[in-house]
Amino acid sequence: MMNLIDYGRILLRRGWIMLLLALIAAGSGYFLSTQQTRIFQSTQRIIIQPARTDLGLAEAILRVLNSYAVYIDSEQVARRVIDELQLDMTPGYLKSNIFIAPDTLRLVIQIDARLPDCDLANDVARVWGDQLVQWRNEQNQLQRREDRVDALPADAPRCELFSPRPLVNTAVGAALGLLLGGIIVFVLEYLESSIIRRREDLERSLDLPVLATIPDSEG
Repeated sequence: MMNLIDYGRILLRRGWIMLLLALIAAGSGYFLSTQQTRIFQSTQRIIIQPARTDLGLAEAILRVLNSYAVYIDSEQVARRVIDELQLDMTPGYLKSNIFIAPDTLRLVIQIDARLPDCDLANDVARVWGDQLVQWRNEQNQLQRREDRVDALPADAPRCELFSPRPLVNTAVGAALGLLLGGIIVFVLEYLESSIIRRREDLERSLDLPVLATIPDSEG
């Protein structure tokens, strides 16, 4: 069995391999991050608010909240957004960059727009949310006042960098490089474990104490 001294000796002798691979992997992760197209995410939250707070209407909203999400997660809505913002893209492409997430606990539908331009992402998220608000207003005109369900923007869309994340990619690359280096080091040690270099190696191999050794000849 190897003790801590053996592990320390291995790290002193081959630790440079681990450090080198960690540096290479970290540098590669950072370089690849700088070459990727920057994607910004803008988030718009729409609050679903019933006209009254009785249990029956609240339970009904929970059941239809996913239906609201399905309605706005469609190419039909994407086409309306494209027309309003006069975008040069297809509904399918725009829809593929929109992510809808209903939150049944807070009665909120979150709309995330991920696009290469921050201002454009904000505009798309805002107009996409407006489509839900307008649709609910139209539906409410067909309902009694006490049965209406409003959709209200929680706040203005906020944009932030979604990808790439150079610091995260660099850290992950360094960790993977260090792990790979450690595997290589211990594989090399395993392959050389049959080579006797020191008295301790012989004792460990034979599981017997060495009583004496022949000194090196001085020539």
